[in-house]
Amino acid sequence: MKITTLFSVLFLFGTIAVSAQSISEHALGLRLGDSDGFGAEISYQKSIGQRNRAEFDLGWRDSRNFDAFKLTGLYQWVHQLDGNFNWYYGVGGGLGSVDFDPAPGFDDDDDGVFIFAAGDIGIEYNFDIPLLLSLDFRPEIGLVGYDGFDNDFDFDIALGIRYQF
Repeated sequence: MKITTLFSVLFLFGTIAVSAQSISEHALGLRLGDSDGFGAEISYQKSIGQRNRAEFDLGWRDSRNFDAFKLTGLYQWVHQLDGNFNWYYGVGGGLGSVDFDPAPGFDDDDDGVFIFAAGDIGIEYNFDIPLLLSLDFRPEIGLVGYDGFDNDFDFDIALGIRYQF
């Protein structure tokens, strides 16, 4: 009886340790930041293995001078710092579209589609409840398309709030 109890307790602690070190299968939420007028993004993360994941973000902006959207995809590597505190880095890219409203200084020729490359580095805290908070830095460089984005280098800093399931 004592042996069975001992093995049960060891198995329980081993299972807890393994689950505390892995990333969640899915996470859905918001990424709130600013780069070229993109202030909010719907963010989805999908684990790929124990320490890797894919992140997909759809950002949009509706302002007085333009309407725009941006779709970003990243592959990330996640490393544990301490307990539920992780750091991560990744690479990826995306595409977007901008549509300027007729106004002084803007015309329809300023509209366009753009393609960009992106990097990502950040920190995150995985709460005991299904909540994940992150702060990341995403440098982006425009590759092709609309003149305002094809040769630009942007620094996107954002706070992520995601529900894990």
